[in-house]
Amino acid sequence: MVGTTSLEVRLYEAGVRQRTQGGAAVQELLQGLPPDELRRAALWIHRNQCRGGADRVTDWSVSWLAERRLGWSVSQAEELLERLVGVMAIVDPAQLLQEYGPLMQLPLAAAREVGGCDRALMRAARKASLSAWGDQTEGSENAATREVLDRLIGPETPDATGLPWAILDDEDAYGPRMRAEHPELLAAAGVRAFLEHCAALGTARPTRKWQKAAGELLAAVGRGDELVRALLDGAAEQTEHLVVAARSTGVHREWGLVGERNEAVVRGALWAAADLTGAWVVPAVGAVALNAGTGTGGSGGVCRSARLASAGVAFLGACEGERASDAVRWLGRLKGTVRNRTVVKGIGKALEAVAGRAGLTPSMLRERGTPAHGLDARGMREEALGEYTAVLAVREPGVVSLSFHGPQGRVLKSAPKPVRERHGELLASLRAATKELRTLLASERARLEDHLAAGTTWPTEDWERYYIDHPVTGAAARALLWEVDPDGDGRWTAGLPERTGGGWALAGADGTAVPVGPGALLRLWHPVLADGEEIEEWRAELTGRELRQPFKQGFREVYRLAPGEVGTAPSTDRFAGHILRYGRARALMAERGWSGDALGYFSGGGSSAMVRELPRPGELPVSEGTFWRSRLVVELVDAGSAATGVAYLCSTGQVRFERRAASAGARGPWEGAALTDVPAPLRSEALRDVDLFVGVASIGADPEWRDRGEPRAHDGYWESWSLGEPSEPARIRRETLARLLPRTRIADRTELTDRFLRVRGELRAYRIHLGSGHVLMEPDGTRLPVVADPGAAGAALAAGAAAGGEKVFLPFEEEDGLLSVILSKAFLLADDARITDRTITARIRQGLS
Repeated sequence: MVGTTSLEVRLYEAGVRQRTQGGAAVQELLQGLPPDELRRAALWIHRNQCRGGADRVTDWSVSWLAERRLGWSVSQAEELLERLVGVMAIVDPAQLLQEYGPLMQLPLAAAREVGGCDRALMRAARKASLSAWGDQTEGSENAATREVLDRLIGPETPDATGLPWAILDDEDAYGPRMRAEHPELLAAAGVRAFLEHCAALGTARPTRKWQKAAGELLAAVGRGDELVRALLDGAAEQTEHLVVAARSTGVHREWGLVGERNEAVVRGALWAAADLTGAWVVPAVGAVALNAGTGTGGSGGVCRSARLASAGVAFLGACEGERASDAVRWLGRLKGTVRNRTVVKGIGKALEAVAGRAGLTPSMLRERGTPAHGLDARGMREEALGEYTAVLAVREPGVVSLSFHGPQGRVLKSAPKPVRERHGELLASLRAATKELRTLLASERARLEDHLAAGTTWPTEDWERYYIDHPVTGAAARALLWEVDPDGDGRWTAGLPERTGGGWALAGADGTAVPVGPGALLRLWHPVLADGEEIEEWRAELTGRELRQPFKQGFREVYRLAPGEVGTAPSTDRFAGHILRYGRARALMAERGWSGDALGYFSGGGSSAMVRELPRPGELPVSEGTFWRSRLVVELVDAGSAATGVAYLCSTGQVRFERRAASAGARGPWEGAALTDVPAPLRSEALRDVDLFVGVASIGADPEWRDRGEPRAHDGYWESWSLGEPSEPARIRRETLARLLPRTRIADRTELTDRFLRVRGELRAYRIHLGSGHVLMEPDGTRLPVVADPGAAGAALAAGAAAGGEKVFLPFEEEDGLLSVILSKAFLLADDARITDRTITARIRQGLS
């Protein structure tokens, strides 16, 4: 060992110990080294690789080192390539296939990091890959490796931008698109130096030194603002596609937004925007975070690029002054959309940071930052477009419309030709505002529903300003039931908001009204805190007024503790043992804010705890009170999907509740909480979520389960659930149908039982199960497969298309759409003699004499 350094000795000794004694000595040593020593270690390991070939000790080391940015220099990358090419020239061709992949990982990683080096060396490495693997099909790992080398070698002459190919490379679609769309801008003086600085940002947050240098480099670019905006807008608009990614197993293509190097460029441009003053900055960063934080690809899981999304969230969390309100709006939008756990945690921290600087809670900051989009107190915005007037309006319970009024007062739903031809730019902005308002209202509905569960209270002044009188939020808030405590003594009275001469009052179901005066407290009414008589009164009132609520409040399912659940146990098994379609269940869980590890045929994929941190009162600071969360255990059910590695079916386990004192901080322990200790609205909402997962994703909800030849082992569960005893949602459907059907033309053809809606047609009678929507034909109980899309069914009922021109009022926005499906099937079967679908008519007529 003469001439070796202490590091090389330590690596050698660690390798010997690992080979002879087992353990992970090499891994432990490498993980404790700084970047400069990691480079030295990588060079030493590669040299030994080339001398003795790959083995089980160095395999992990090489893969682990190749995944990291180690600060390689061009000379070091060329040293690695020279060694690789020299070894491959003397290796027996029969061994090339086995040896080339492991030996190539470090040279390729170094060459990619520095953006390429000596072309002759890279061409020789590519030739060696052809000798080792031959011609490979497109998309294979080996072909992807050669594609990387081809990009690093690059064309003989640069394109119109004059940039080296390592900057805005073509390992994804983003780099080539930016080059094609902005050749003149990218060719400007100083751009290359700025982009190289961006590409060198290897962390989620920049240092002050990096930020200062970025500002100086950007100032040297004549059109710096335009450059940064183009890069960010391009990332926000980039669609998900296959990008090149370096992983421990080699170079692959995987679904994502941008490749590794271009991701660094965008991240650098994002942080460089912090020093720019344009009003476009926060929306541009927010749009990048939204695009990166959603989707299904990338290595982050349920996310196109977790690192890019996290950088955008961190930027928004650092906004101060005039930018803070815009940042909060975008963080609120991200909170309701993004499902990646890492990014979601970052959103929470960012909201807390912005709110803390303003001396408010995150909830207060969000409600103060809700934009009006130019709407007046009526919830309307009027724009003159020549002889026409465009009217953008938001109506209860949160419906956005854009209409056009002609010179004679005629109302048009679409833009007339003169408006399209002469006012295209203003028309485009109105259409964009319409789209933004629909997105905003969806976010506001979700925020109000969180407040319903949390029991948030507001003083009169805040309630009026940020909710009832707000041009956007008010459209949803005015269609909800509220409670008022006039004197702050804990005596709450419920009612619907009603404008009076002197302000607002809450109108009761009995015709009385309680004024909402200064000093009062208000909160959303939750049925779990009301008795059965009050709930019945409000459901009758909502139906009588034909008031459609933005979410299910008056007709909301209520989950009270069963006698066997009263005690000290922190969990309930009332929803255990259900068989769910895993993909549908996981998507719905993510939509409702539950997160957890994936199930599948891989290590640790047999069981997962899905967790949701329950909403907290919006007026409560993060440092006070108690945090609550619920956990649902799901387990893999073998259904023959092991070949794909992805779970197809899962089973449900217990629902457990846990709490953590706010004073313990974010790292404080979660402890099991007795069901009786959990606030009733939070407990009810968590159980309601789980019941929703079962109702939507259970295999029993699929009427064609057996017809498709699905696994027979679950036929018993499918049969019992699809026609079984009614769940809480089924009971709510029954009560809702009992109120709605008498108002329809098929009232005399329908009859409700405990489990079914019975419909009498012209040809025969049918029973529609209130829990699953499955249809049975009388008298023999044969199933009739009538498939209906929930969204289309609801739209058809509202428009009258599903009921022979009769519009059907529904008292709430549905989550699962099953009420609409049942009603649509009832109208269809009541007029069964006119059904045109041959498959359905053949089944109906089968067995009729």
